[in-house]
Amino acid sequence: MDDSLKKRLDEVEAAFADTEAEFSDPDLFNDQGRYTEVAKRHSELKAIVDLYREFLAAQAEAAEAYDIAGGEQDADMVAYLKETAASKRVEADKILNDLQLLLAPKDPNDDKDVIVEVRAAAGGEEAALWASDLMRMYAKYAENRGWKVESLSTSESDTGGFKDASFAVKGKGAYSRLKFEAGPHRVQRVPKTESQGRVHTSVATVAVLPEIEEVELDLDMNDVQVEVYRSSGPGGQSVNTTDSAVRLIHEPSGLVVTCQDEKSQLQNKEKALRILRARLFQRMIDEQQAEIAANRKEQVGTGERSEKIRTYNYKDNRVTDHRIGLTIRNLAGVLEGDLDEVIDALTLDDQTRRLAQGA
Repeated sequence: MDDSLKKRLDEVEAAFADTEAEFSDPDLFNDQGRYTEVAKRHSELKAIVDLYREFLAAQAEAAEAYDIAGGEQDADMVAYLKETAASKRVEADKILNDLQLLLAPKDPNDDKDVIVEVRAAAGGEEAALWASDLMRMYAKYAENRGWKVESLSTSESDTGGFKDASFAVKGKGAYSRLKFEAGPHRVQRVPKTESQGRVHTSVATVAVLPEIEEVELDLDMNDVQVEVYRSSGPGGQSVNTTDSAVRLIHEPSGLVVTCQDEKSQLQNKEKALRILRARLFQRMIDEQQAEIAANRKEQVGTGERSEKIRTYNYKDNRVTDHRIGLTIRNLAGVLEGDLDEVIDALTLDDQTRRLAQGA
């Protein structure tokens, strides 16, 4: 371990001691905001400190075994002690690597809830059906992790798929896990409507936006044009007889959001505002940190068949994430929400790059 890393870890240990001292202050529990902040900080630092102490213990055990071996006469015991020392050094090196990843700068939005938008792209009705399959996959993943899913807006196709859909996911670490899903998702399969049994390639795009509180973004409603209209279903079918659907147009940015799922105009407006705030916040992030957080247009791409972050191939029972070259032969499991293997690998890749770039 180099001196700069040891100094940083010693500073973390000192900061952790400070948070423990704060818990002894009786006034802390009377200030809910401060208590929440201190508890969160304590939890984050504890994970690093516990690992640091494991590293120091493994390092000490390796040194002790090596020292004892130096004074031992029995050849078998010397071999055993040297093997123990080597094993502890390997353990210490692994812990050190984990520590460095924990110390890598974190995305400030990782703890936020998210708004996910899925849109059918290339492939017509099959792309709309694929978009609905992705929606279900994310709903199952959220269910597996104990997160809450709330539908915000949907636009159905004639065959029961989704032209586009937006939904909120609320739960610990939702953005930190789902942010890697942003981009074009390509499927290769025989559509239900294909009589010749030919494999078609279709694409649906996914955007993942951190959801923010009103206080985090100053949205001037004078900049928002509000239009109301009668909501309709697939094929122009009327859904209700009142003007409950809402379209918001943010004039400075040109962003347009529509919501028609609720029967209440007020509820549709509230949901549309949540989506609008999330999109504006994402745009603000993009402008401030273009090299780190890709803008929304880059997230979803153009939706052409040749573009993709991931391919789902039914014939080969294969899911391939092209960003890291990972292939999993468990298509059914992934579509049932078993995404952790993919997301864990993407998280590790992201942490490694952040550590290398110091970003």
